[in-house]
Amino acid sequence: MGKQAVQARVAAAVAVCALASGCVSLVPFERVRAEVGDAGFVQVGGQRVHVEQAGEGEPVVLLHGFGGSTYLWRQMTPRLAGHFRVVAIDLNGFGWTERPRAREAYTLEGQAALVLGVLDALGIERAHLVGHSYGGGLAIWLAAQHPERVRSLSLVASTLPTYASARRSRWAAWRPLVALFVRTRALREGFVRRGLERAVADPTIVTDELVRAYLARLRVEGATRAFQGLTAPTSEVRPEVRLEALHVPTLGVWGEQDRLLSVEAGARGVGRIPGSRFVRLPGVGHLPMEEAPDRLAAALEEFLAAQP
Repeated sequence: MGKQAVQARVAAAVAVCALASGCVSLVPFERVRAEVGDAGFVQVGGQRVHVEQAGEGEPVVLLHGFGGSTYLWRQMTPRLAGHFRVVAIDLNGFGWTERPRAREAYTLEGQAALVLGVLDALGIERAHLVGHSYGGGLAIWLAAQHPERVRSLSLVASTLPTYASARRSRWAAWRPLVALFVRTRALREGFVRRGLERAVADPTIVTDELVRAYLARLRVEGATRAFQGLTAPTSEVRPEVRLEALHVPTLGVWGEQDRLLSVEAGARGVGRIPGSRFVRLPGVGHLPMEEAPDRLAAALEEFLAAQP
């Protein structure tokens, strides 16, 4: 069977799925905008980027992981806001941020441009970056490419910048196939629940409320093009960073029961950054902000307070 025939069959399957109400529905962005309110968005170019802010003092920017959003930081923000100006950003393809059409927006360079655009819009010249998983890889990339904008790095169960390109796959270049996967599987409660349960040491914390909250911030208009932008091959140069060449104060924080990114690998990677510190959290998996918010906040506050 030729490629065009396969694409035609998949497109037909998507159409049948939609007619049979087998596909999940997506929330129009204008409804999101109306419910969140304009105060919850920062204009970057022609795009509305969702940002949550709290507190005063040195700016601390929170970058969520793949599939996450500012909701991931809901327990961190009030803890850190007592001493810092906290800015949590929904990256391209996630949360309440408007999904752009340009494929380049979903590359690491595109995400970095989004973060820098938010900082510029808020009048922030330099910030402490706290990145989780995929957001940690983005934070490392920003520190390497724009060191003048980064005061410190806090890497929570972080990937390397290469993760963004390594997870891309040829099958994602087929738009109908992506649409079928996104609308019939990836945006269903069972799929999100299994992902969250793999990411924690204690699966009992994955409640129906938690699953619905994570899922709601993914079921937004533009989800298919966002997923394709994040997973389809691009012409972007593989975003590698020589960790030994980073000259920024760095903290690594890892759950000892992380099954997605092992604490041993994390310690080795963070240890390559000169002068870095590393904190292990016993009994915690890949989501310390969900499983141990007090311990994570304490580690972050101690590190951030020590920065000149």
